[in-house]
Amino acid sequence: MKETVTVNPENWLNDYGDMLYRYALIRVRCEMMAEDLLQETLLAAIQAVENFNYNSSVSSWLVGILKHKIIDFYRKSKREQPLLTETDLGEDLMSYQFDPQGNWRIDLVDWAIPEKELESKEFWQTFYHCQSRLSDTMAQLFILRVVDGVSTEECRQLLGFKTDNQLWVALSRTRMKLRQCLETHWFNQGKDLC
Repeated sequence: MKETVTVNPENWLNDYGDMLYRYALIRVRCEMMAEDLLQETLLAAIQAVENFNYNSSVSSWLVGILKHKIIDFYRKSKREQPLLTETDLGEDLMSYQFDPQGNWRIDLVDWAIPEKELESKEFWQTFYHCQSRLSDTMAQLFILRVVDGVSTEECRQLLGFKTDNQLWVALSRTRMKLRQCLETHWFNQGKDLC
C-alpha cells in the first residue's frame, strides 16, 4: 500500500526557500528580482497546491514553477533590453586566445581534475563572479541554453535574437568570455598567462 504524503505549504519557505532563491539568483543576477521570483513561485504554488499530483517531489514541482516564472521574467525584460552590441560580443576576445603565431595560448589539459574543481565552493564563487561580468543578455543566454536546456527557438524569442546563427555566435562568444575569465581567475591562479 502506497503511503500518502501530505503537502504542507506552511513549511515551504523554510524547507525550500534558500534553494529556490539561489536558483533564481543565478539566473537573473539581481537579489531583489530573485526574492520577487521566489515570492511569486510560492504564491503560485499555494494557489495550485490542489493540482500537485505527487508524481514528483515538492522541491522539483516548485523548481518547475520557478522556471516558468523566470522565463516570464526574460520575456518581459526582453522588451526593455538592447540587443548585444559588438562590444558585448568581445571582438578582441580572439586575440587573447592565440599567440602571434596563431597557436592556442591556453593548455586545457592543465585545468586539473574537473570533478574536483566543480565541487569546490571557491570555483563556484569565481564562476558567479565571471558570470556577473557578462552583459545581462549574454548571462541569460548561457543560463537558458546551457544550464536549463531551453530550445534555441525559445531562447531566440525570449532574448530577441533575429536568427539562430546570431544566437549561436553570441553563445559561442559568451562561452569564450566565461572561459577566459575562469582561466584568469581560477585555473591559472598564480600562473603567468603569457
